[in-house]
Amino acid sequence: MATSGSGKKKSDRKKDDKNDLAKKLPFATRHDLSDATRTKVVAALNQTLAEIFDLQSQIKQAHWNVKGASFFGLHKLFDEIAGTLTEPVDTVAERILSLGGFAKGSVRLAAAASTLPELPAEFRQEDIVGDIADRVALAAKLARKRIDDTEDAGDKVSSDLLIEITAILDKALYFLEAYQFRA
Repeated sequence: MATSGSGKKKSDRKKDDKNDLAKKLPFATRHDLSDATRTKVVAALNQTLAEIFDLQSQIKQAHWNVKGASFFGLHKLFDEIAGTLTEPVDTVAERILSLGGFAKGSVRLAAAASTLPELPAEFRQEDIVGDIADRVALAAKLARKRIDDTEDAGDKVSSDLLIEITAILDKALYFLEAYQFRA
């Protein structure tokens, strides 16, 4: 029977290693990033998941409730912007799982964890574009900060994912600000 200097069989040591890993993150994985890196990145990605899922739901709220002379254009614009966030929400959640984490992606969990301000329950068409633009800009700013945080932690893949998300948010902000433009 093969034993190590500690007196444990090799198969027992592997079980202990897997048990230690399972205690630190929800799911065991063969991922080569360190436990500390994955833990830090999972936290950053869960925060991003909360914010972009919350943002998507707030934009849908505006989409459903916008009224006024620009109804059709805004209704369509809000729907398109919300739609651009569907894939990033899914991709962030899947990245969390690939790192051994648990994606905290229900509507309630996202809203509770999000740092974005709540959209007013009732709004006027004149105000809603700016309100949405403010939230998109904040979500982009927070994601942009996490680009460096995840890269500094040693996860360039998650950093690249956050770059893609920031590009999507920056484009949405451009569309919203172009709508508001007054010559």
